[in-house]
Amino acid sequence: MRFLIITHVVHKPKNKVWYAYAPYVREMNLWLKYVDEVEIVAPITNEPPSVIDMAYKHDDITFTKIPSIAFITLGRSLLSLLSLPLIFLKLYKACKRADHIHLRCPGNIGLLGCLVQICFPKKVKTAKYAGNWDPKASQPLSYRFQKRILSSTGFIKNMTAIVYGKWQNQSKNIKPFFTATYSETDKIEPKNRNYSGEIKFVFVGSLVEGKRPLLAIHIVEQLVKKNCKVTLDLYGEGVLKQELIEYCNANHLDKSVVFHGNQKNEVIKQVLQTAHFSILASKSEGWPKAIAEAMFFGVIPIATSISCVPFMLDYGKRGILISSKLNEAVSAIENHLRQQDVLLKMSKSAAVWSQKYTLEAFEEEIKKLIIT
Repeated sequence: MRFLIITHVVHKPKNKVWYAYAPYVREMNLWLKYVDEVEIVAPITNEPPSVIDMAYKHDDITFTKIPSIAFITLGRSLLSLLSLPLIFLKLYKACKRADHIHLRCPGNIGLLGCLVQICFPKKVKTAKYAGNWDPKASQPLSYRFQKRILSSTGFIKNMTAIVYGKWQNQSKNIKPFFTATYSETDKIEPKNRNYSGEIKFVFVGSLVEGKRPLLAIHIVEQLVKKNCKVTLDLYGEGVLKQELIEYCNANHLDKSVVFHGNQKNEVIKQVLQTAHFSILASKSEGWPKAIAEAMFFGVIPIATSISCVPFMLDYGKRGILISSKLNEAVSAIENHLRQQDVLLKMSKSAAVWSQKYTLEAFEEEIKKLIIT
């Protein structure tokens, strides 16, 4: 079987091996176990792989380079428009060569793939929509358009679209799905944390506006002002990093808030075995891995009520759902800190739930989509 991947994820070549963002590649390597040949259509960069990148594991990979496109400025938009005919042509030829077409959505390249696949109604296709599938969510036009195409049985033939969460009134080709990071061998009994001593908060994710890292810092800042013994460790990089560091220095938070940058999975894994809470007050998510990964080791997630997050947290029984308003978020956390027994139950419940979603379980579900 020749398996085609169409994605916006930027790839990095090194020594004839292709690298890309580790969580994405880790998943794709599970898909690639069951195919003979692979073709990847994606943008590339000459930057060297970083600690958060990972290599594909397959002996027969063909890479088709396409330009990266974006419509954020006038100049970039013009370049992207000029690139569209070449991208469409390369996508069409790649789809024609493929036995199985796999789209990664949402994204501009995924959107183009959604349009090109219409020309191949008889070919087997899968699409992973890794964003927020909530029909009521406010999203960019391109995201809504992709959701509309993937849900349309008129445009979509012989395709299964996997999405995060269970939503009402979906077309028959939409399949609720999940994702995973850890294996059965990673399972451990979560440690009983002491919630009356020093409390360790962690933030794992990109330091960008959509993840609201400043809100996480503000929450800890307010708790410090209330004489709570709390610390926050941030793991990740992003355009806001310097601004956040300057804020912490200006407000004398350098002893309470520590920036660790990007770290390998093994480092994060060790951190999560002792942390008390994981904060991720995102504006939008699909299936937030940072939350599921924390829960796997008994860390209680603190998150905004978006996408399938309420389902993941059992509507407040295995995590704390907060508002994006600072005072309300701090109040909710303070109330929980007064209930030690409740927090211990939350921690155990979080681990029991998350440990159902292992890489082995994930691979079994992927296998069903490929081997028909």
